[in-house]
Amino acid sequence: MKWLSIAAALAGAFCLALGSERQAAGVRRTQQYRGLHRRRGILALLTSRAWLAGGLLMVLGMVLNVYALATAPLTVVQPIGALAVVITTVLHARIQRLRLNRTTVGAISACVAGSAAFVLLAIAATQENPAPTPGQERVTAVVAVVATVLCALAALVMIRRPSAFAYILGAGVLFGFVAVFVRLGSIHLLRGDAGGLAGVPWFHLGVIAAAGGLGVYFVQSAYHHGPPDLVVAGLTVVDPMVGVLTGIIVLGELLPGLPWWVGWCMAGAAAVATLGVIALSRHHPDVISRREQAQGEASAPDAGP
Repeated sequence: MKWLSIAAALAGAFCLALGSERQAAGVRRTQQYRGLHRRRGILALLTSRAWLAGGLLMVLGMVLNVYALATAPLTVVQPIGALAVVITTVLHARIQRLRLNRTTVGAISACVAGSAAFVLLAIAATQENPAPTPGQERVTAVVAVVATVLCALAALVMIRRPSAFAYILGAGVLFGFVAVFVRLGSIHLLRGDAGGLAGVPWFHLGVIAAAGGLGVYFVQSAYHHGPPDLVVAGLTVVDPMVGVLTGIIVLGELLPGLPWWVGWCMAGAAAVATLGVIALSRHHPDVISRREQAQGEASAPDAGP
């Protein structure tokens, strides 16, 4: 059974990687419409075969990953999921005929190693809280709502000053809270609580809808301004960090009596992964190409008589 779970995790990582690349390709093909009229750009995106196929592949990848998580230890499945970053990088480089530089390879390695180490340390340092108190859930909801509002304000600012790294950071935070509330909602559902939708409180569903919807917008905007492997790397790093920190700080999932060095190791792993994403956002060949193209377009009017 474990080997079947590992196979599902590998297949899921490949589906997520290919789906991300296809969605990014769909966004690139509709950029001309986005520049003319936003509504036309959205309609073109919804009719793009590449974008729709990418969405289906990502859904399939999520289903396979959920199956793997349900049938195998997280310590086995989570590091395999990080391979999606490597697969996306190779696919994107081959399709776009990009030559990866040493900095990009090092950044990808830092993202994968740092995120995998952080998750494995978090598994060893935390315990599941089977019954969060109403107070803990309310505090988590307040934090999630504040984060969502801040991301919405940032989205308004980035209409004029877009940043692929900021979009990725926001998407990771938003989807991190979506994962937290999916978990909290599943506790109510399995417990057979009354009220809400099948026992899941309405404010849980509201947070999931708001954060998830805005997260999708951030991801698509990140595809518009950066390569898909940067998007996958950012989500792989930020998403689990938000979930783990919420569990430790708000839901009380930290094991008692842990050695002092565990926290420092987690912080170090998080720093390595974050630096990898930052380096990727600055030195990826696709990012450099986009930056040079933008600089060329900006200086073009000055070249005239």
